[in-house]
Amino acid sequence: MSRVCELTGTGPVTGSRIRRSGKAKKKGGIGMHVTKVVKRRFLPNLQRVKAVVDGEVKYIRVTAKAIKKGLVTKPPKRNWKKPEA
Repeated sequence: MSRVCELTGTGPVTGSRIRRSGKAKKKGGIGMHVTKVVKRRFLPNLQRVKAVVDGEVKYIRVTAKAIKKGLVTKPPKRNWKKPEA
């Protein structure tokens, strides 16, 4: 399962975690030094949402950002009741 938003196409982004040692100059030290750089991935905040796509209701995986922007049109609430047996 790919970690990509079906509406915006947002996917994982690469970055790095930087480890430093030492004391900052403004705190009285001789400065911070980079000791290690580790690659990492920032994953999008995907949610499984029921939405109207091309006139039919289906589940899609969308980022929370797209939901907040209003790019997802949610289906109307069902209002029918079960028939009495």
